[in-house]
Amino acid sequence: MADLPALTDESPAGTFELGGELEVRRLGFGAMRITGDGIWGPPDDHDEALRVLRRAVELGVTLIDTADSYGPEVSENLIAEALHPYPEDLVIATKGGLTRSGPGAWERDGRPEHLREACEGSLRRLRVERIDVYQLHAVDRNVPFEESVGELVRLRDEGKIRLVALSNVTVQQLEQALDMVPIASVQNRYNLEDRDAEDVLDACTERGIGFIPWFPLATGSLARPGGPLDEIASKLDAKPSQVALAWLLKRSPVMLPIPGTGSVEHLEENVEAGQMSLSDEDFAALGG
Repeated sequence: MADLPALTDESPAGTFELGGELEVRRLGFGAMRITGDGIWGPPDDHDEALRVLRRAVELGVTLIDTADSYGPEVSENLIAEALHPYPEDLVIATKGGLTRSGPGAWERDGRPEHLREACEGSLRRLRVERIDVYQLHAVDRNVPFEESVGELVRLRDEGKIRLVALSNVTVQQLEQALDMVPIASVQNRYNLEDRDAEDVLDACTERGIGFIPWFPLATGSLARPGGPLDEIASKLDAKPSQVALAWLLKRSPVMLPIPGTGSVEHLEENVEAGQMSLSDEDFAALGG
């Protein structure tokens, strides 16, 4: 896909303004899968991981999402190696609040002292003085939620974070956080197959808060041969994954899909979905 057109502000995917101040193109890149198996350790092909990151920017992606726990630390280090000094329009969102004890293992730690340490580590690895968007990766049930959010507010007030964001939260937790600080985005699991976060998405849409769906390409039975996703993909001469991304983009103007991959070829397929327009009929056929 050497001649694949880059995303622009006029592409069908369009743009969104995070926190009312950071404009990004709505189809971003998730940098979780540029690490090793189990999101642990370095990637099998270090150079390919760098190529993926650089190609994403070449193709007009202006939002890259990562976390200190991806690797851990590997994803953030690769982003800096590949892209620093960063393009002026590139927004990097990272997260803190999960720790790792091994491949596939994720432990929650929302203590203020841990979040501060995590944020300062991300600042060093990303080689920036201020993180564009910093997300509480998950709510720690052993720590009062307001203490975790409160530490992000303090880090923002100190100039280490520009915009505060959340991940894996309920509507009630979002409202609780909004009483303390403006929230730029919420990142919850959401895709064609799993719409359990519908209420959170609706709350974000109503308030103009960015919604970042993680695991965006899961399609379940909709992608079965002869199923609605398969039929629409065939009609549009597209891959089911591209239609799934186009569906997400049409679902809400605050939707910011960040499909991730460690392959340049797969990256280009995903970015191409940002140039697609899904009809109302096709959207409805997929349960829109």
